Amino acid sequence: MKKTNTSKNVNICAYTEKDLESMIEIWNEIVNSGNAFPQEELLNINTGASFFAGQTYTAVAKDENSNAIVGLYILHPNNVGRCGHICNASYAVSSQNRGQHVGEKLVLDCINQAKKHGFKILQFNAVVESNHTARHLYEKLGFIQLGTIPQGFRMKDGHFENICPYYIIV
Repeated sequence: MKKTNTSKNVNICAYTEKDLESMIEIWNEIVNSGNAFPQEELLNINTGASFFAGQTYTAVAKDENSNAIVGLYILHPNNVGRCGHICNASYAVSSQNRGQHVGEKLVLDCINQAKKHGFKILQFNAVVESNHTARHLYEKLGFIQLGTIPQGFRMKDGHFENICPYYIIV
């Protein structure tokens, strides 16, 4: 599939069980790359079904023309109790669909879902410093970087990179 820099025509909606296989494939692509998600274990149909069902909200980005899943996000509390109003999210866009504003649409929908679910703040704990695309997007959308945690993320090859926590009031 040829990449373009035009905006991808996608709809963001809650996932269904029929989306799981595509979601797991996209999720595992990110996990396997070892440069963005903290997870190291790949999902299978059973662990994936449990993982995505266990979130506060899980959404997919569907191509309007083909109905193919091109991305997804998960939204869940970042903590409990007195910090339970802070949520966290993770985003995954298939490598074939990056650079087409799918991630931006996912983040904007996630902000709206965070509000709908009663959260006050959306916080990202572990944005890898070298993930310039994600960092640029978050800053463009108004997220504020909290600082830098030196060597907070172990890359797949074993070296450590800084992480940059971000937040936005929703």
